Amino acid sequence: MTTWNTIRFAISALICLAMTGVLAESQESSESGKTTISIGAPAGDRFRVLVSTDIGGTDPDDFQSLVHLLVYADGVDLEGLVSSPYGPGRKKDILKVIDCYARDYAHLQTYSDRCPTPQALRAVTKQGETETAPYAGVRRTTEGSDWIVSCARRDDLRPLHVLVWGGIEDLAQALHDAPEILPRLRVYWIGGPNKKWSPDAYQYLVNHHPELWIIESNATYRGWFVGGNQSGQWGNEEFVTRHVAGKGALGDFFVSQMDHLKMGDTPSVGWLLKGTPDDPSLPGWGGRYVRAWERPHGRFEHMTTEEDRLEIFGILELVLPLGDGAPQHPEAVLVVENQTLVGFAPGDGTMRFRFSPKSAARFAFKIQANVPALDGKTGGITAYLPPPEIAQRPSAEFPNWWTDDPSPDVAEGSHHGAKTISRWRQEFLGDFAQRMLRCQSPASAQTTR
Repeated sequence: MTTWNTIRFAISALICLAMTGVLAESQESSESGKTTISIGAPAGDRFRVLVSTDIGGTDPDDFQSLVHLLVYADGVDLEGLVSSPYGPGRKKDILKVIDCYARDYAHLQTYSDRCPTPQALRAVTKQGETETAPYAGVRRTTEGSDWIVSCARRDDLRPLHVLVWGGIEDLAQALHDAPEILPRLRVYWIGGPNKKWSPDAYQYLVNHHPELWIIESNATYRGWFVGGNQSGQWGNEEFVTRHVAGKGALGDFFVSQMDHLKMGDTPSVGWLLKGTPDDPSLPGWGGRYVRAWERPHGRFEHMTTEEDRLEIFGILELVLPLGDGAPQHPEAVLVVENQTLVGFAPGDGTMRFRFSPKSAARFAFKIQANVPALDGKTGGITAYLPPPEIAQRPSAEFPNWWTDDPSPDVAEGSHHGAKTISRWRQEFLGDFAQRMLRCQSPASAQTTR
């Protein structure tokens, strides 16, 4: 990092610390035994937020998370909504939720004059990458990646909080195109299964931007819908029935996508709603994290078997010889579970594949290729949970990288760190229920009840 970038990073950190100090003072009031919060800082220093989402793709919970974000949008400066992979989701899916917000806007603005207009939200909605990254980790500049760069370059000393709910391709592309923006970013990535679809973009960030400030939430995020008090109204289905269904157009849209609560990307927003965003080691609605150890990466120059082992959420890299008789333009894919991973031939007589296991289990794979030495070959890998003591070895190479706490005391089953979110379940769901009432009726109607 250059001296100038170091200075800018320090300035941003001091300002963010000041912001979160004010926020902490505003979060601990209580009324009738219920904790209340205010998002952003009451003095006017609000969090700058940009969301990158695979909404409309293979998992409908992004729709739920976007509904949640929009009912809290008066408390942050929402600067971007970017449609990113994985899956068929596109910008139009974000606009679909904004249309529901527009129908509820007349009610919402009676509670706060800082609710962004539907027009303003549409203006900052951008199309990002539509394909997963190749082996290089980056492919091309997109409207979405360019918007990340533009927002980060604004003359604003506050850091830009980039909340990544899906593929990390657009963030990787933005840093490739404008590496000088790195000190301005605070990234919270819902990794885990999303990492499975972005192994090359992820490895690009590890290899080229190790000083990135990032929370890599591979399992902790699950505490939003796993564990905690799920009795009565706090159950995943009962909560939606009682507190979301029938609450304006946003509530009805939420239920139309999933009739039970998941909201797996919402912890990234919860991290800003209650907690100390400048210090992920402290508790909050978005979880509590530990400094990352060396990012697990297993490079094998032979076809692995289930006897070979790799840490869960690590990057398996196979570098396999093409052998004799390889065609001039070798092509190959690695088929594993529901993925078909395209191989990369760098011209050195090898074919390379990257894969990230999303659970502690055994994985089997098979190669399909126009290369005789590779076609039909089978292999596997066993993914394991890291031991708790690994958290005592934070990596000096990744000074601002955070990840799940591997201590069994805060795990929900095999999901490391999930209890650091689920412990807050009644609090964050209770507050969300109050927010959904705003979609149903204006402030005057609420105060007269």
